[in-house]
Amino acid sequence: MPTNDNTVNMKPRAGRYHHGDLRSALIEEGLALLDTRAPEDVSLREIARNVGVSATAVYRHFPDKAALLTALCDVGGQRMAEAFRAAMDSAADTQDAFKAMGRAYVKFALANPSVFRLMMTRAAPGGDRSDGPSATDEPFGMLSDTLNALLPPDASRADRKMRRLQAWSLVHGLAMLILDNQVPPDDALIEQVVTTSFL
Repeated sequence: MPTNDNTVNMKPRAGRYHHGDLRSALIEEGLALLDTRAPEDVSLREIARNVGVSATAVYRHFPDKAALLTALCDVGGQRMAEAFRAAMDSAADTQDAFKAMGRAYVKFALANPSVFRLMMTRAAPGGDRSDGPSATDEPFGMLSDTLNALLPPDASRADRKMRRLQAWSLVHGLAMLILDNQVPPDDALIEQVVTTSFL
């Protein structure tokens, strides 16, 4: 009998998850369930049933729901970082890249509301790059790096921290206002808010 945990007990359901990477299949199913319910209502047993494996197979990858939710946050962080990189690719300069990240932040939140809210409630994003940032820290490290490049070289640590908080508050506040239906999800409005620089 094979010992590879990624293939044991796999039962393809309606053509899904037949690729043999069980951990990724579990994460994708967790993200799908997160779109329909609150994180506390996501069940490892339901994920196992939907993927077509035994609960035991799930627990080999995620010993408890907290481990799964952490993995979902990590994937969210990776995808947000990818959105930042894609947005920055066409930037003309550092200032344009900074604004592109702001737009990407809001658009990521609107496209992925469930995982975005989970990321914001379960992980405290780091502002500066550290020796071992988690995946959810990466986009915030990118934001910090780009902002630092825009500030005067003699800017104090306190000023850098305050500017970082201002930048994050601006895009996060806008994203939450749109998600909570307080302002419309209008691209022109997002552009106007993000490009009104506080620097």
